[in-house]
Amino acid sequence: MRWPKDPSGPGKAKVNRGYRFARRFFRSLVSVWFREINIVDDENIPPEGGVIFIAWHPSGLIDPMLLNASLPGKISIIAKHTLFKLPVIGRLLRSAGGVPIERAQDSNDRAGASARNAQMLGEVSSVVANGGRLMIFPEGTTHADSGVRKVRSGAGRILLAARREAIEKGLPEPQLVPIGLHYSNSQRFRERAAVVIERSMEFPPLPDLVADEEVQDQSDRAWVAHVTEAIGTELERASLSKTSWRERTLIWKGRSLAYAERARMNEGKLEKPSYAQAVLGARRVRAGWDFMALHKPEIASEIVEEAEEHFESLEHRGITPYDVDARPERLSASGFMKAFCSWLWAGAWMFGLISWGAMLGNIVPYKANALLVRRMKAKGAAESIIGTIKILSAIVFFPLWWILASMGATWLLLNSASPVNELLQMHWLLQPLADLPYYLVFCVFFIWWPVSAKAHLKLFAKVVVSYRALKRWQSWRSDEVDWDELVARQRRLAGRLVGVGEGLVLPGDPDWIDPPAGQDDVVSVRLRSSVAA
Repeated sequence: MRWPKDPSGPGKAKVNRGYRFARRFFRSLVSVWFREINIVDDENIPPEGGVIFIAWHPSGLIDPMLLNASLPGKISIIAKHTLFKLPVIGRLLRSAGGVPIERAQDSNDRAGASARNAQMLGEVSSVVANGGRLMIFPEGTTHADSGVRKVRSGAGRILLAARREAIEKGLPEPQLVPIGLHYSNSQRFRERAAVVIERSMEFPPLPDLVADEEVQDQSDRAWVAHVTEAIGTELERASLSKTSWRERTLIWKGRSLAYAERARMNEGKLEKPSYAQAVLGARRVRAGWDFMALHKPEIASEIVEEAEEHFESLEHRGITPYDVDARPERLSASGFMKAFCSWLWAGAWMFGLISWGAMLGNIVPYKANALLVRRMKAKGAAESIIGTIKILSAIVFFPLWWILASMGATWLLLNSASPVNELLQMHWLLQPLADLPYYLVFCVFFIWWPVSAKAHLKLFAKVVVSYRALKRWQSWRSDEVDWDELVARQRRLAGRLVGVGEGLVLPGDPDWIDPPAGQDDVVSVRLRSSVAA
């Protein structure tokens, strides 16, 4: 995993030790939580001036943690003030640059909360004006919707005040940079994530300053309203927003078919793309879909109907589109044996010292974490905060158990009343282990539990992947499925998707031009000249 480097040089905010510690902690957490993290286009971050990063908010505490880990420089993150009251999390959030915001609807003292909120926004604006970096979620709340919720005006107000102060001081104007947050499944362990840094948004000039306060307020509000509306559209584009999860799922499945068909056309090997490549593929399908729905709705409806029928047929049989695309034309015994040996090799290591150490050091907090999540689900906790609950409880349960387990293991090795110590004392070669310092043995065990757990995850991933390959070979050999018919139907559908894409200029093409700020990709999609002619 390549983390972007912090900016350095004159005028760059120094990243203090407390922030670096908190960021290192968040990086270790998200690296364990996700098996793959892609950071795309970090060169889009402006080299000079303050920056306001904006993103949608689908996954509770996971979103700010991932962004804090991924974005270079010292990032201030605006968060609900109630989070800062939590004993451990509150301290971590402050160390990581968190800024509490007290919304009027969250307080009994609405007038006081509004005043404190306005003061906080003024202070944050000044930080941005002087070259600082801010992360804000304009929706104002986390959610599990398939699209972006209504955007609040806070980001626009901060940008207005920050740009005015920067102009007054002769500093570079702060920029607004959208972030595309993408998860294969943020609530499930060991999934994939991508952080896509978009280009800076462009806005009309600031309203002129006038003596009449009422006129000034009206012109400022109109400018902020325009910026807020543009932010909403930009977040929809950056997050590949759709009106329903059905549409979103179709886009991602269609992306996989188009990728496989292109690989076949180019006579390339079918390999699983990185998550960043998958996100770009989904963006292409979404843009082409929207264009076809707007200009050729009949063809778009036919493709959607055919795709839904095909995917439902696969789900009914327990088959994925990848199973169909990856099926070799000739089923050889060597392919099956290769998958079997890979599974056997990884499984043998699973029962070694690493896995036993990982289980002893982590099974108790893991089960406690799972029990807490089940109880929260039973109480009706929103799906968008389940991942947050897992992270928060893990921060408490795992280190606490590592301390207890390390103390117990140290006692077993070094205490004269322990049977393990007696066994060590019986052999001259093992006796030095029984005489080691307590603090050293404790530290070794405390470090060993998380290290062995991470190594175990890699072994477990290999076991799962190879086991799925074995199941895939078994299904390919089955006579219950008409594979020839499935392959033909899927390739026909994939050919239609690729055919549509070949006739359009889509995101990622050399001649693609990003849409103006505040407009969706569909406005920049166009027919290729050969097709138009």
